[in-house]
Amino acid sequence: MYRTLLLILITTCFTARAQVILPEAERAEVVDAILEERLETLLPELMDRSGIDMWVLISREYNEDPVLKTFLPATWLSARRRTMLLFYRDKKTGKTDRLAVARYNIGKSIVSAWDKDQQPDQWQRLMELIEQRNPARIGLNFSDDHNIADGLDKTDYDAFMSYLPNKYHNRVVSAENLAVSWIETRTPREMTLYANLARLTHNIIAEAFSDAVILPGKTSTTEVEWWFRQRVTELGLDTWFHPTVDIQRSARELKGHLYSFSDRPGQEIIQPGDLLHCDFGITYLRLNTDCQELAYVLRPGESDAPEYLKKALAAGNRVQDLLTTTMQEGLTGNDILARALEAGRSEGLRPSIYTHPLGSYGHSAGTTIGMWDAQGGVDRADGEVYTLRPNTLYAIELNTTVHLPEWNTDIRVMLEEPGFFGADGFRYPDARQTALYLIPRP
Repeated sequence: MYRTLLLILITTCFTARAQVILPEAERAEVVDAILEERLETLLPELMDRSGIDMWVLISREYNEDPVLKTFLPATWLSARRRTMLLFYRDKKTGKTDRLAVARYNIGKSIVSAWDKDQQPDQWQRLMELIEQRNPARIGLNFSDDHNIADGLDKTDYDAFMSYLPNKYHNRVVSAENLAVSWIETRTPREMTLYANLARLTHNIIAEAFSDAVILPGKTSTTEVEWWFRQRVTELGLDTWFHPTVDIQRSARELKGHLYSFSDRPGQEIIQPGDLLHCDFGITYLRLNTDCQELAYVLRPGESDAPEYLKKALAAGNRVQDLLTTTMQEGLTGNDILARALEAGRSEGLRPSIYTHPLGSYGHSAGTTIGMWDAQGGVDRADGEVYTLRPNTLYAIELNTTVHLPEWNTDIRVMLEEPGFFGADGFRYPDARQTALYLIPRP
């Protein structure tokens, strides 16, 4: 059944008006199959790479560690009571234990290791499992640099350390690198699915930026934003942030970056000659997309966008190229940022780059390449020391400022596309935008 579902996802051509979305039961089958594969093939590799032979994750219901949530099967919408997971990697035997200190199995591969009738104390049972294995390094999810890897709350940390025998205390380490690697790394099967998520996102944007949704002189930006939300709901999907739509137009002064992100006016009416920008992403099959694209509203008598706007978009595409060709394994985000900005400025561009990890979460864990308000580089608390690794996803988010004499103002060409960095370098899972959407379509 799973291979059939995957074939459907691979071969189906998504259209803007007739999206093919799996029913909930079939989505669960896909999600669980991917999770089982990740547990079987990816987890042992990442544990070996991190040097952590035991990884302990603890959460209480509705206060879940962001990493622990990704280990739950599709039918678990939250942790239950206090959920404890223990992964142990025995390098001598090559075996990886996947245990739940719970009264029931968690999915197919995380096996219950607690009989409450024999050991009433859940914490004490966890300690018994630790002592039986005598790990060299016990990884817990606490981190100064990565919020997603900092999911162990103080109450559970304190309880863990109070129960843990003293001889193991100096073996407790941060599982930061292991947690980040688990969250950021994508398998080939996930990337096959992800290409369709990116296509689906693009097609929803194409529908939004059309005369099926926008009537110039009447439709507001706020109405288009809520159209996105409604369309996502109708398709049975989720979005991980509220979509935004904004306008740039002739003779309007360019605002600061903060305006672009959070300070736009509401209910602004879309007019002929406007340059529209959207920020939109979906959540599907436990993966997330994040896209920013542009549309031009044709004036009466026009059948195409003005050449100066096409050139402005090309300048944005050029900044994308300069960034993605700079992405090399082993470089920090600050290194990549500095090199890409220098390359853009040397060509006379005015770039700003704020690319973030993408995948299990929209603003995910991994290599951060700038922030819109930190073009000199980010600090440790934003993950600066974490280097670029293969098989990882990014929202290639950036802009370049372009002066338009025809409009007597500067504009900001803001673009964002999902991008994958693998063993063969960088690629877009689906095509990026290289031509403006036109409203109405000629």
